[in-house]
Amino acid sequence: MSPNQAAWSLASKAKPLVVQDAPMPKPGPMQVVIQSKVIALNPVEWKVQYCMVLGVNDARFGAYQRYPLVYETLVSPVPEHMSLTQAVVLPLAITTAAVSLYHPNHLAFPLPQKDPIRTGKTILIWGGASSVGATAVQLAVASGFKVVATASKRNHDLVYSLGASLVLDYKSETIVDDAVAALEDYDLAGCYDAISEPQTLEPLGAILDQLGPHKVCLVVPPTKEVSHNMKWTFSMTFEIMDDKGKPVGDYIWHKYVPEALADGRLHPKPDPLVISRGIETIQDGLNRLKKGVSAQKLIVEV
Repeated sequence: MSPNQAAWSLASKAKPLVVQDAPMPKPGPMQVVIQSKVIALNPVEWKVQYCMVLGVNDARFGAYQRYPLVYETLVSPVPEHMSLTQAVVLPLAITTAAVSLYHPNHLAFPLPQKDPIRTGKTILIWGGASSVGATAVQLAVASGFKVVATASKRNHDLVYSLGASLVLDYKSETIVDDAVAALEDYDLAGCYDAISEPQTLEPLGAILDQLGPHKVCLVVPPTKEVSHNMKWTFSMTFEIMDDKGKPVGDYIWHKYVPEALADGRLHPKPDPLVISRGIETIQDGLNRLKKGVSAQKLIVEV
């Protein structure tokens, strides 16, 4: 019997996930095998529940197993003062946000620094209290940008604590006018929608209808044109391993993240919430995500 187990989706969009033995992965060049102690659940995964182990096309790299395979480029030490439960909030969020902000195919911002040079430019981040959005806020500030973000009113303090200059209530009936008023006097470098669903794309498109054409990076492509002023791309995490993205990944994961975690500049937010133990409980967690979770990262102990 293999010491590895994984949560499998055995047919297209099959539910629930089935826990079965999985081959023990063998690392190739520049790869390592990780023993998972805790697993973070990500909102996109309840939407794409098909095709072997959730995560990427190669099941060996899927996160929902005891022993996933990982590229060395994406590995960083956890500082002694931080628990694994806290640290697991960050990996996908860091890679997703880093590709979106820094990859030449997307917003192509300058890389984050300990003492950044202020660019005099602003970014609008939609979904600032999500794990990807919260990480993007911190990275954008560390790249010298002023951040205007959206979040529900109860999460404003969280997003301000991460460095945002202004946080707007996306639930407000006047969100479009509020955002236009806040941004019209700034040099807007681009927008990042960390949610990228119709309820976020529509107000973002309405904002750009008034502000003019700007780059927008999405995490999911739109199903229809929202605004001709939305010059969008959508980022995929594996781009951090392509020829243009690898320098970004090497810098972020091997220099910036270790230093920023060690000295407290980078925070694992939103806070983790351990909901269960065992790979067999992952489906329950995905069902919970589908119902909606605000400013929390759901965690399953292995």
